[in-house]
Amino acid sequence: MPIFIPTHHETTIEWRNESTQKPPQQAVYQQESNARSILKNAYAHTATVWTGDFHNAKQVLAAVKKQLRKSATKPITDIQTAFHTHRMRQAQNSRIVNMLAVEIGTGFSLDLPRAPIIADALTDVYGTPNDQPFLLPLNLLLGFIGAHEWHKKGVYIPALNTEIHVPFGVFSPLRGEYLDLIAQAPLPPNCQTAFDIGTGSGVIAALLARKGVPHITATDTNPRAIACAENNIRRLGFADAVRIENTDLFPQERADLIVCNPPWLPAKPTSAIESALYDPDNAMLKSFLNGVKSHLNEQGEAWLIMSDLAEHLHLRQPDFLAQCFQTASLSLIDVSHTTPKHRKAYDKEDPLAFARQQETTFLYRLKAV
Repeated sequence: MPIFIPTHHETTIEWRNESTQKPPQQAVYQQESNARSILKNAYAHTATVWTGDFHNAKQVLAAVKKQLRKSATKPITDIQTAFHTHRMRQAQNSRIVNMLAVEIGTGFSLDLPRAPIIADALTDVYGTPNDQPFLLPLNLLLGFIGAHEWHKKGVYIPALNTEIHVPFGVFSPLRGEYLDLIAQAPLPPNCQTAFDIGTGSGVIAALLARKGVPHITATDTNPRAIACAENNIRRLGFADAVRIENTDLFPQERADLIVCNPPWLPAKPTSAIESALYDPDNAMLKSFLNGVKSHLNEQGEAWLIMSDLAEHLHLRQPDFLAQCFQTASLSLIDVSHTTPKHRKAYDKEDPLAFARQQETTFLYRLKAV
C-alpha cells in the first residue's frame, strides 16, 4: 500500500523505501543545503527533497554520513551487546541518511542538473514506470544504480566458471567460499533428484545441475528471487534440469539431496533483502532441519551451509547445531569448512571485525537416523 506524506507545498506525495523504517512526517524542498541542516530536519522527522545539482547532492550525502560516523559511540566490550548496538546504530543511521531524498518524475525520470538517466535502474526494481511522481531517498537511488550495474555485469562464480546476474532485492553470492564447498562435496550415490531450499539467485541449483543432478527443484517465496533464478537458470542452459517453485521451504515430493543455505545470524531483518542474512530466533534454520527428514529419500543426504559467526558473536551456543541435529533425528556424515575471503573479513574498521576474523564457513552433510 503506497505511503503518502505532506510537503510544504500543501500537497501530498508518495514516499518509497525498501526498509521497514517509518516514513518522514513531512518533506521540504530545497535547492541547496548542507549536512547540518539536513540532519536537523531528519531529527525532526522531516525529509529534505533536493532540487539542485545532482553531484552536489551526492557530496552533501557523503558529508551527512561523515557526521554520523563522527557521532558514533565507543566500542562496547561485551560481545553480544556490541552486535546489537551495531545493528541499532546501523538502523538509526540508515533512517537519518534516508531523509535526504529526490523526487522521481513520471517514467522514472530525474529532473536535476547533471543527473544520470535512471529509468533502467528503477525499472529493474519496480518494473512498470510510474505515472505519478514519488519521493525516493538519494542513498537508496544510488544503491539502485549500483545494483543495476552489477546486474548487467554479473558476479563471477569460479565454481560455475561464469557469471550469475542478480538484481536489487535478491541476495548476491559475493561470498563464494560456500559455493566452493558445494562444488567439491561428493553427491549421494545415484543422486537423481535434489531440492535447493531458498534458492535466491539460483546459484546453488545451477551448481547442482553442473554436478550432474538431472532433476532439481529450487524453491523461494520472494518474487524477485524467483524471477532472478529463472533468468539465471535459463541463461546458463539448465532449464531442462531445474524447476523453480514458489514454495515456503520444501516441495511436496522427496529427493536424494536437499541443500539449504539459510540466513546465518539470528536477528531481525530491517528490509526484504536482509531476510537473506538475518533469521529471527533461527526460525528458518530450525524449520529446515526439523522438516528435512520427511522429504529425504532412503539413503538421501541433507546439506546445510552455515557460518559460525553467530557463535563468535555469542548469538548461538557452540553446541546449538549439534542439539538441532539430534532433535531432528539427523546424524553427521561429514563436515567440510573454509575461511571467508570477502572484504569485510579483513576490514579493521568494521565494529564486528573481532568476530569476522575468527569466522569459519561449514558444509554439514547429514542423513536421517
